[in-house]
Amino acid sequence: MRHPDYKLLIFDWDGTLADSIGRIVEAMHAASGRSGFELRDDFAVKGIIGLGLPEAIRTLYPEISDGEMIAFREFYAEHYIAAETVPSPLFEGVLESMTSFREDGYHLAVATGKNRRGLDRVLKAHGWEDYFDITRAADETASKPHPLMLEQILTHCGVSADQALMVGDSSFDLQMARNAGMGSVAVSYGAQSIESLQQFEPRLSIDRFSELHAWLGQQA
Repeated sequence: MRHPDYKLLIFDWDGTLADSIGRIVEAMHAASGRSGFELRDDFAVKGIIGLGLPEAIRTLYPEISDGEMIAFREFYAEHYIAAETVPSPLFEGVLESMTSFREDGYHLAVATGKNRRGLDRVLKAHGWEDYFDITRAADETASKPHPLMLEQILTHCGVSADQALMVGDSSFDLQMARNAGMGSVAVSYGAQSIESLQQFEPRLSIDRFSELHAWLGQQA
């Protein structure tokens, strides 16, 4: 049964639905090394996951030139795609919960810092090309935490912000939801600590993905 207050559930991909944070960190380190930049530590790299790739790189390396940015992005993509020959697995409970959400009648969407090509690749790998009502990638809209991608999703689904929840593992996800006037759910198992996410006052904090379906069902 669907929660009476919510019609639309919007999910971040990396670190929320898919266990891909380690590969992102490795790809960023590899691209930094090949580009001749000083490596940032894992904590710093995890802190930019959720942003569009250009914004993430510029956050780590503000001094990067436009030409260096092009090469850095190519190095990152090469490494990440090579690592994704076997796609990053979905977190435990994701497949079962998403199936239940569909059966309960929710609109489902993805709002991600990935680019469209990368998102389409992982959706295809999981057989989810037509699974969601709409997906938005960072290179076809504004990067998080700007609310544009959420506003586009709301318009497509014909749902108001107060009838939707954004589920994510980064401050950019939760800040984006706040900027859109939308409630959020924080997950503790992704890129950023749950303590850092609490400042955004999520409606719910979860340690396992299945807890979201259980919480929505209890409120129904």
